[in-house]
Amino acid sequence: MINFENNPLIEKSVQFSLHIIEFCELLEDKKKYVIANQLLRSGTSIGANAFESQNPHSKNDFISKIKIAAKELEETKYWLYLCKHSKTYPFDEKLEHQITEIGKIIYKILSTSLNKKQDI
Repeated sequence: MINFENNPLIEKSVQFSLHIIEFCELLEDKKKYVIANQLLRSGTSIGANAFESQNPHSKNDFISKIKIAAKELEETKYWLYLCKHSKTYPFDEKLEHQITEIGKIIYKILSTSLNKKQDI
C-alpha cells in the first residue's frame, strides 16, 4: 500500500471529495438532482485520478492521470460557478477555496512533470 501521508494533493482532494459529497446531498435535498449528480461525479473524480496517479505504469501514465484530474477540476469549477451564480441554488464558499488550492497543486505538478519530461 502506498503511503499518502504528507501528500498535499491526496490529502486535499480526499477532504474536498468528502465535502462535495455533503454538498451534493444538500443539493439533492433541494431537488437539484442534475447538478448534484454532475458535481458529485466530477468533484470526486479529481481525487480518484490523483489517487490513481500515485501508482503509475510510467511517467506518461502519471502525467495522463494528473491531466484527467485537471480536466475534472475544471468541470467541477463550472458546476460550482453555476451554483454560486444561480438564484435558486445553495453555494458553499469553502468548496471554492478548496478547489482553488487543489488546482494550484495539480497545475504545479503538471508543469514540473512536463518540464522534467522535456529534459529527458
